[in-house]
Amino acid sequence: MQTLRASKCGLSTAQLPSYILDVIDALTKAGYEAYIVGGGVRDLMLGLNPKDFDAVTNATPAQVKEVFGRRCRIIGRRFELAHVYSGRELVEVATFRAPPKKAVTSAAGMILRDNNWGTIEQDFARRDFSINAMYYQPRKGIVLDFCNAVDDIKHKTLRLLGDPTLRFEEDPVRMLRTLRFAAKLNFSIDEAILDIFTPEMTQLLRDVSPHRLYDESQKLFTMGHLNRVLPMLIDFGIWRQLFADIKPDITAFIELAAKNTDQRISIGKTINPAFFYAVLLWQPFLERCDFYLSKGVVPAEARAQAGLDVLKRQATRTVIPRFAETFIREVWEMQTRLLNPKPQQIEALSGHARFRAGFDFLLLREKSGDETAKGMGSWWEAYQQMGSDEKERAIAQYNRQRAKSRRKASQEEHLEQRLAAQDVATEIEPLVNEPEPRSRRARKAKFENERSKPVSHVAASASGDIGADHPITKRKRVQRDLSQVIFGPTQ
Repeated sequence: MQTLRASKCGLSTAQLPSYILDVIDALTKAGYEAYIVGGGVRDLMLGLNPKDFDAVTNATPAQVKEVFGRRCRIIGRRFELAHVYSGRELVEVATFRAPPKKAVTSAAGMILRDNNWGTIEQDFARRDFSINAMYYQPRKGIVLDFCNAVDDIKHKTLRLLGDPTLRFEEDPVRMLRTLRFAAKLNFSIDEAILDIFTPEMTQLLRDVSPHRLYDESQKLFTMGHLNRVLPMLIDFGIWRQLFADIKPDITAFIELAAKNTDQRISIGKTINPAFFYAVLLWQPFLERCDFYLSKGVVPAEARAQAGLDVLKRQATRTVIPRFAETFIREVWEMQTRLLNPKPQQIEALSGHARFRAGFDFLLLREKSGDETAKGMGSWWEAYQQMGSDEKERAIAQYNRQRAKSRRKASQEEHLEQRLAAQDVATEIEPLVNEPEPRSRRARKAKFENERSKPVSHVAASASGDIGADHPITKRKRVQRDLSQVIFGPTQ
């Protein structure tokens, strides 16, 4: 272990928010050791802006509860933690952990219970990555480094503490954390990790709760480097463990949505992680819709059932909360309404609660080359920038264009029907090629003329199957004696 001066590591109390100092000071005043640990220290040393700060102490969760009273809430079974509220901010306070006295693990080696308290040296050994194992005491101005983590930060190397195989078996989610840190920090992964990071090893993620995997997937989506981590998920075999029916292929639509998400995060805009799930599951949703439509199900019911099927299948890997599922299905349903809106409903549709998400989704589809968007993404984008009078003119123009398109479609359909009828007519040769007389007198004269014509066996042979040499024309006609025939009723 080496004790470093905080100033040499680029750390000072001026960089820290008041809420984390409040927690550290309260624990120290109560007689306990308290340090800032984890990603907050790492990010400060890298010159980044940490999202949050975690604390670690030798006080048990119950003792932390005594210090902070109603401001503290104890959570967790597998890892018991104390959540301390300082104003609106939340600080996660963990107790120094020791190796479990009696291992409570799954068949694959994953730790199921881990609530054995220990010393700071034992706690360091339980950490996963070296860069997350530095303990910063801001009031003393020191940093405790047990594993030369400072060198790993300088060389931008991601290294696991201990045997990588054992660490992944203890907690398979560390595989996701490995890729997340490598993408977020742009660090290289240590060779010892790459040697055992195989598709067979990723099968351990099947033992992890789908609820926990959903939480980890949200961290991937919201870290600001989604476009960088997606290819890594495919290369390391993680993709198939996280997503049920999504092909391991980054389409133009998915790539554009990932870039858009990263851009929004970089400029400080809020995002809904469920939106990217809607993007990922869009193609399976369309395929399922086609399945039900081929069965004769009406479109609205086909879309509703397809959405339920796709989300139910995804729940076998990551359980999406009910509110997020509702959001995803509403975004999908908005696509149909935005593509072919009724003119009288356009204004109300633009004020719909899911309009913005549905519009963003449609615009991304259009920009990624999806021809089924029909340019409506650009139309809605222009519509939102217009004034009241311009909107009325735009709606009137849209209505005319819509009517014109319908007439054109109707004409094309009618033309197709006529061509089909002509094709059928050409297959059957007409019996009479001459046009039928219009007047009644002309039709009667034609009929009398045809009756007066003698029957030509040659003509019959030319127009039909009976010719002059047909057996029926050679048959001898027998003369009957009509004098013996009695006409009328007989007794």
